[in-house]
Amino acid sequence: MEKFKKWLPDLVAVVVFVIISFVYFLPADIEGRILYQHDSSAGRGAGQEALEYYQKTGERTRWSNALFGGMPTYQTSPSYNSTDGLNQVIRAYHLWLPENVWYVFVYLLGFYILMRAFDFRQTLAVLGAIIWAFSSYFFIIIAAGHIWKVWALAYLPPMIAGIVLAYRGRFFWGFILTALFTAFEVSANHVQMTYYYLFIIAFMIVAFFVEALNKKQLPRFIKASLVCALAAAIGVSINLSNLYHTWKYSKETMRGKSELVKENSANQTDSGLERDYITQWSYGIGETWTLLIPNTKGGASVPLSANEKAMEKANPQYYGIYNQIGQYWGEQPGTSGPVYVGAFVILLFIFALFVVKGPMKWALLAVTILSVLLSWGKNFMGLTDFFIDHFPMYSKFRTVASILVIAEFTIPLLAMMAMKKIIDDPDFLKKNIKYLYASTFLTGGICLLFALAPTLFFSDFVSSAEMQALSQFPADQLNPLLANLREVRESIFTADAWRSLFVIIAGVVILLFYQAKKL
Repeated sequence: MEKFKKWLPDLVAVVVFVIISFVYFLPADIEGRILYQHDSSAGRGAGQEALEYYQKTGERTRWSNALFGGMPTYQTSPSYNSTDGLNQVIRAYHLWLPENVWYVFVYLLGFYILMRAFDFRQTLAVLGAIIWAFSSYFFIIIAAGHIWKVWALAYLPPMIAGIVLAYRGRFFWGFILTALFTAFEVSANHVQMTYYYLFIIAFMIVAFFVEALNKKQLPRFIKASLVCALAAAIGVSINLSNLYHTWKYSKETMRGKSELVKENSANQTDSGLERDYITQWSYGIGETWTLLIPNTKGGASVPLSANEKAMEKANPQYYGIYNQIGQYWGEQPGTSGPVYVGAFVILLFIFALFVVKGPMKWALLAVTILSVLLSWGKNFMGLTDFFIDHFPMYSKFRTVASILVIAEFTIPLLAMMAMKKIIDDPDFLKKNIKYLYASTFLTGGICLLFALAPTLFFSDFVSSAEMQALSQFPADQLNPLLANLREVRESIFTADAWRSLFVIIAGVVILLFYQAKKL
């Protein structure tokens, strides 16, 4: 009975996550509707041939003629008898919930497990899980049909939770979680996301090492490292069939060493994709403000005319043109939406830099900065070239902007560490109120400046590609069109800056009420 009472709040949290996941998709999830996802639809079309073969023969084909000039199904449809048992365990972890619903559920549950590994009380762990799971990018990839990426991102926090437990001296549970979720993670079959999170793990292990040195606990650190290494080896070994064939086939793809190499070409890498292809989707330096203000660059690449609020500033004679021009005006070829972690979450992150102590804070900050710099890709080519040339496998991955998944993990985690201090110590906020005001000034002040003087910070609201496309218009028509277009987009940006400012102020007011013991 005592054990049941101990675990009851965690069980309640799981039920809460199930309810949140169902409610988010209501009423579609109880009406049998199917979410159209471009990549999933294309994948099912490409896999139809293999499905028909399986239905006819009962055997899995390892070749498909439906993609390119024909290719193995190692990546498009990895399926091996050796992982059948693992797949059953994964379905149980999902609680056999409907598609889409379980995506959100495993987001929430995975980060909750991480919060509990860091000794967060259940209510705060639930809050942290919601803060992380409802970052914009995680829902964008569901809508796009990047389902393997969804799986990979969902399994990474609980895998890291196992590592945290091991280094905190709880070797048994650290071993179990690390082995289990490493197996889950590798089976998700999205090597790029797993690779990016290895940076987080490496920085965190350095933090644990520094902590062990300071506390003279090196034997425990070494033991934890061995536990994690053994657990990771088991998790990887379960998926060796898929990993081996992926590695073998990669040599024959554009990610392998090409026989058609342009001599003295700066664009060529030693063994991997070309630099232009790797950095095609690079986050703009100014675009990084989307972490705080989501529509810094307009939002998604959907018609500008779809934004009713913005169209209030539009000249009616340009409506037809605005059907062809997107809301997004950044320098990426296109986007389904911005990377936004939450305005108030950013404030808590800044606050944490003042009040959270210890090497873990510096590790999380360092890897956050690294992910932002690497996300700039061709806009910060010196660092990108260094990683392409010197870091194993970095040249195998494209869309460098997606490395911001690191910042989407570290920012909420450090923000929640600050929140934990506020909640655990009733007088903590009072003793550190100057840092709260400083954090408010830094985040809210930026939003206010952007709202009041957007052109002071962003010289233009038209991308270079759009300028090139619109240059076909005569100057007497082009200039008034550009003036109105800039006015429309400026209204999108300033409205979003005001919204982020409101969110920050509302959050600070709630904290002040808590500090005054009114909440």
